[in-house]
Amino acid sequence: MINSSDSSPWREARRRSARDVIVAAAWALAREEGLSGWSLRDLVRRAGISTPTVYAYFDSKNAIYDAMFGEAATEFADRMAESTDDAEDPRDLLVATARRYARFCLTDLARYQLLFQRALPGFEPSPQSYAPAVRALQGAAELLALNGITEARHLDLWTALITGVVSQQFANDPGGDRWTRLVDESVAMFLGHCRRAAEREPESSPDQAEGAPS
Repeated sequence: MINSSDSSPWREARRRSARDVIVAAAWALAREEGLSGWSLRDLVRRAGISTPTVYAYFDSKNAIYDAMFGEAATEFADRMAESTDDAEDPRDLLVATARRYARFCLTDLARYQLLFQRALPGFEPSPQSYAPAVRALQGAAELLALNGITEARHLDLWTALITGVVSQQFANDPGGDRWTRLVDESVAMFLGHCRRAAEREPESSPDQAEGAPS
């Protein structure tokens, strides 16, 4: 008999186990049938559980997607935060990070689509599930700052650039390297552009500050 002091941890462990089984089955279906190509009926059959069991843990298909997003975003943030022992120069770190990003994305199309392509109309991740993605973006901003790049628009440009490389690879040369082999050149182009942009912008004087009268 389970006493009251043990029942809460036991039930929580059982709950986590059931949720993990459901989410794992959803990922398997997404990779086989496409991110939106599976139904709850398919999920029930794959997971070997009943429909009421699914609804005991998730109130909708989007809730399952949210759990999938949180899991994928955590994997992404952790991967991008890994140390790069063979790269110490800020530029080399940026190149290594871009390569790591490409490898992470290209190993799992369904995960890439969920994280980076808004492939599910009407789905928005919850703040809790989105938090690791915010952490990863902050890490990218810090890495750019090491390279002397601090403008918000350049962070946007960076994410567009590396995501675009991966998107082109998936769309036009799946399994190949036609676009990913351009990562190093893309980083050099990005750094050159940002530095030239900084050189062209004159330092503002106090009477040229935003909002100051002319």
